[in-house]
Amino acid sequence: MSGLPAATIRRLQKLPQVPSVWEGDRHTLLGLPPLGSQTEGECILWVDGIQGVVRAMEVVPAGSGVEPMVRTLIMAMEQPHAASPARPQKIVVRDREVQFFLRGILHELDIKVECQPALPLIDEILQSFQEANGRIPPPLPENYAELLAGRALTLWRDAPWNYLEDHQILALDLNHWDIQTLYVSVMGRLGMEYGVLFYRSLPSLKQFRQDAGQPDTPEEMEEAFLRQDCLYLTFQARHPELNELPDLDLAELDSDEIEPNFGTIHPLEGLRVTLQEDEAAVLAVALEALHRFFKQYHRKLAEDFQPYQGRYRIPNPQAEGETLSVQVRTLPDLAAELLELEGDEEEEHTQTLLRDDLVPEGAQLGLGVLPWTTVEMLRRTGQWHPLPQSKLVQRGEGLPVVIVRTSRSKAKQLIENLRGEGGPQGVCFNTGVDPFDGDRYDLEIVQTGNRDLHLFGEFPEDDPVHSMARKRWERRCQETGGYCGLVVAMGVNSARPELQVRHILALFEMQALNPTGLGLGPMVRIGRQLHLP
Repeated sequence: MSGLPAATIRRLQKLPQVPSVWEGDRHTLLGLPPLGSQTEGECILWVDGIQGVVRAMEVVPAGSGVEPMVRTLIMAMEQPHAASPARPQKIVVRDREVQFFLRGILHELDIKVECQPALPLIDEILQSFQEANGRIPPPLPENYAELLAGRALTLWRDAPWNYLEDHQILALDLNHWDIQTLYVSVMGRLGMEYGVLFYRSLPSLKQFRQDAGQPDTPEEMEEAFLRQDCLYLTFQARHPELNELPDLDLAELDSDEIEPNFGTIHPLEGLRVTLQEDEAAVLAVALEALHRFFKQYHRKLAEDFQPYQGRYRIPNPQAEGETLSVQVRTLPDLAAELLELEGDEEEEHTQTLLRDDLVPEGAQLGLGVLPWTTVEMLRRTGQWHPLPQSKLVQRGEGLPVVIVRTSRSKAKQLIENLRGEGGPQGVCFNTGVDPFDGDRYDLEIVQTGNRDLHLFGEFPEDDPVHSMARKRWERRCQETGGYCGLVVAMGVNSARPELQVRHILALFEMQALNPTGLGLGPMVRIGRQLHLP
């Protein structure tokens, strides 16, 4: 057993010693209110038996040994809650093993360590915790917990984020529980946060989307978040440790590993994670209506966000045998308005500057070809994004494509960013020059619908592998009448390096462009950016 460092002992010896007896113990969190971010583990308490105050309280993982008792005791001496730093004359613990351990650790600090089965003050505190926990309302009314959890997981399996963007709003006409219409926004298209927001008013939805595009600080973003007026359903991993993973994509988990969370946000009330009975009833009906709507229209929604509507008889959870008539409809005009609002917030960029902010860091780039059978399959599954008034000719072995492979979440983010730029329209190869060392590069440049130019690849001009791939690319583009594609795929570190169809998340149709038609000549590198001279 190692003792305290000599420097720590000298530091603690400088604290005044008070004629007080402290009680110390640890208990599981079962039956206790969660403390901090921990919901499982053990709570360590050190209490001043004379003053009747908690000097230190810490939550530690279950089975973490005796050492945390010492760490929390030092905290109680040096950084106590609502008390002055001090050393006690005596401490009392309930566990004999802990007593022997502390005796060996604290013998140089002149602190007596005793053991007794009853710790009156700590027992009283634990009792008050349990009573307070009993007064905390459950997240959902008891008679709705199973119903809402089941309908939430049904919606998870529907996976509407696979074909709906968050600006493609649905109207859910309820006309019950003081709510006429809920405006539904689906989150999850980017593979980041999955859920559904049910706005109680259209102005609230519009205001939030406008406010969310303007804040410069986390505090301003939080304030915009709390000004929403909505009910919400979000999803997280059932096991807390998975939620701590930075690159976790919930869609990769099985449905039995997913846990739904419900709540409400109001400008005057803020965030509340418990639902009243009427609020639970609203969500129960809304989730069932959405499920039926997605079951009816998911294939059409995957193709385009056009006017669709459905009316459904949904059982009223508050009145046995009674049903409610609920209509769900798409709002394509509102979706266009919200998308235009986001477009107005985009910064203007000059054509002379080649942007280098679309391709994710660490992505794999290449040129290749997709067989026409694969293109047709992607067209049927809704992953094919053709150009307006396309005149693509299916000649040759397949469609020549630019391939970008990255992680699933980054691939979804790239797809969203491309759509926000108006979609990729064309690609060209142009010369780039580094004026300092004279090196010349073949620049792979993609033009998006907003006329911006984006650097996708940069290859040494004398690279024989790239030169051969580009010659094959140009030949295939001639066969297709100048049409090509941009593949966004996942599986950058896959054990099978060749591109699999299941890896493809989107295929955008483009045209092969001539750099002179874009007003481009050789570009010069200045710092990390490429400009026209």
